[in-house]
Amino acid sequence: MEELFGNLGQLLSSTIRNATPLIFAALGGMFSERSGVVNIGLEGLMLISAFAGVVGAFLSGSALVGLGTAMAAGLLFALIHAVMTITFEADQIISGTAINLLALGGTGFLMVEVFGSGGTSPNVQGFSPVPIPLLADVPLVGPALFNQSLLVYLMYALVPTTYFLLFKTPFGLRLRGTGESPEAVDTAGVNVFRMRYFGVALSGLLASLGGVYLSMGILSAFTENMTGGRGFIALAALIFGRWHPVGAAGAALLFGFAQAFTFQAPQDVVPLEFLQMIPYILTLVVLAGFGGRAIAPAAIGKPYRKE
Repeated sequence: MEELFGNLGQLLSSTIRNATPLIFAALGGMFSERSGVVNIGLEGLMLISAFAGVVGAFLSGSALVGLGTAMAAGLLFALIHAVMTITFEADQIISGTAINLLALGGTGFLMVEVFGSGGTSPNVQGFSPVPIPLLADVPLVGPALFNQSLLVYLMYALVPTTYFLLFKTPFGLRLRGTGESPEAVDTAGVNVFRMRYFGVALSGLLASLGGVYLSMGILSAFTENMTGGRGFIALAALIFGRWHPVGAAGAALLFGFAQAFTFQAPQDVVPLEFLQMIPYILTLVVLAGFGGRAIAPAAIGKPYRKE
């Protein structure tokens, strides 16, 4: 029985660790797309933030400084996407793809410039697990849920906070309105362009938390292309969750479980290469089975031109 509890606890803990960056990115994508701007650049935002966080921690010796540089990088690249798509009305898919390619090539180049070689950076100060007294001692779920890093606890708080902000505040009403009917919102005196800038900026800040969790929460170093498609999986979670924070978080937990299962499954029975495909196969199945049923914001992907 103890061995069974131990295995279940490890699976649950691994699920939380793998779902955390997806939840951060999915919540960020939700703000952007609820405002009417498609952001497939989440992958690139996570990657450049993961790198910037390690550089900041490497130069300062502080994980908090690394977190600050990561969020600054995520915000900067998100604003680039906002300027291109909102101000200059560039194609949102192309702009997001450019962000992804720029992050992939740029981090590879900067790895050599900053650390002298590619591949993997030196180890830096990361975010170690911080057990919560009493809660961490609860059998099975305690160590998995309450012996995590501060970034995981921040993720716990952000899901209900995001729900409240989006559905219970005037800001959330205006943001959702710009994604559904920008003309009506504009008529009511709300600046559509400003609200869309806010949405994209928030997507960059939240995606940066997902990136820095990968490089300084799970690991304590940056590895080239370490996001490994997680930004696209987060987009799938966002669609599967119907652009709702609770639904997106639940979908991200499902994908996190699929990734955790690949590490727990017996590799002598199932080939490792097949196990590593499971999260991506699940992404395709979800998009094929549920993507068409999910109703996106009505004005998503459409530039707004003030008459």
